[in-house]
Amino acid sequence: MGLFSFIKEAGEKLFGGKEAAAATAPQDLNATAGAAIEKYIGTQNLGVSDVKVAFDAGKVTVTGVAPTQAAKEKVTLCCGNVSSVSDVDNQMTVTNPEPEAKYYDVVSGDTLSGISKKMYGDANKYMTIFEANKPMLSDPNKIYPGQKLRIPAL
Repeated sequence: MGLFSFIKEAGEKLFGGKEAAAATAPQDLNATAGAAIEKYIGTQNLGVSDVKVAFDAGKVTVTGVAPTQAAKEKVTLCCGNVSSVSDVDNQMTVTNPEPEAKYYDVVSGDTLSGISKKMYGDANKYMTIFEANKPMLSDPNKIYPGQKLRIPAL
């Protein structure tokens, strides 16, 4: 995995966004953002360990150990689908390596079934995409423009 780009204005608002940036020194904001993203990853129960997150001017660098490639990719999404994050450099190691998934950037009007049709040729495989993005997705109907999704191989 290399450096992944995300839409900076889209995603979870974990650390106050523009208001916090205006009121806080850059180094304090970076530390606050890194800690908030690290905490968010922990709430997802992905089975990762030794996670460390550094945030610097929109770029997140994450290290640690993931039990699977899927868990590592979900950490990338946890970091990147956050407001104010533009890039993620996931340097985690994987205990049980597997092939990497593809990614898809949600645009206005997208549905999981529509994405499934584009990516798999079958709209009924949308639950595969939904399951691959849990627990970050809680409902197959709640995706938003700018969000990046994992598209696993079938």
